[in-house]
Amino acid sequence: MDSTPNEQANAGSGAPPGAVTAPPAAKVPARPAVKPGAVVESVPDPPVNKMRRRIVWASVAGFLTTCFLMFLRFFLPRAIFEPSSTFKIGFPGDYALGVDTKYQQQYRIWVDKTSDRLFVIYARCTHLGCTPDWKQSENKFKCPCHGSGYDSEGINFEGPAPRPMDRAHVEVDAEGQIVVDTSRLFQKPKGEVGHFDDQGAYIPL
Repeated sequence: MDSTPNEQANAGSGAPPGAVTAPPAAKVPARPAVKPGAVVESVPDPPVNKMRRRIVWASVAGFLTTCFLMFLRFFLPRAIFEPSSTFKIGFPGDYALGVDTKYQQQYRIWVDKTSDRLFVIYARCTHLGCTPDWKQSENKFKCPCHGSGYDSEGINFEGPAPRPMDRAHVEVDAEGQIVVDTSRLFQKPKGEVGHFDDQGAYIPL
């Protein structure tokens, strides 16, 4: 009887008849030996990853800085800095007859000069505290909020204003300049004794 190739291989290898031999194992290539002391270089990080890390750290730093500033702001005094209530506005001779609006924006006042006196009107409507406008063509003050009207001396004559506008304390210093103090106001309540003729309410000319 003819023998199969497996039987012939078993006969040549000394294996018992009928046994199946395994195929030869594949050879694994050997790794190159690393020399002692050799430096293994890593693959450099892509520029995209570096940029992402920078953005993340910048965001974290910005957030922490904002929190720190808010923490400091909590302990700072919340004072409102306003201009001084006492100031000089020049000499009486610097003003012509009528209303001068030079200091309306800076000090919220009008300088009013008549034939016999100079006084300062505090630019605040006595209705709800708005700042009226001086209408030179109409020779009156007009409040833009609710329509109160005042004549050239600040006396109310129309609208809901209950009384004339207040006047600030004025005096002449040693140099002859006008000193205004808006922390001291003179009023003329309706139906009561007014204080527009009190000392300090005007400068006689």
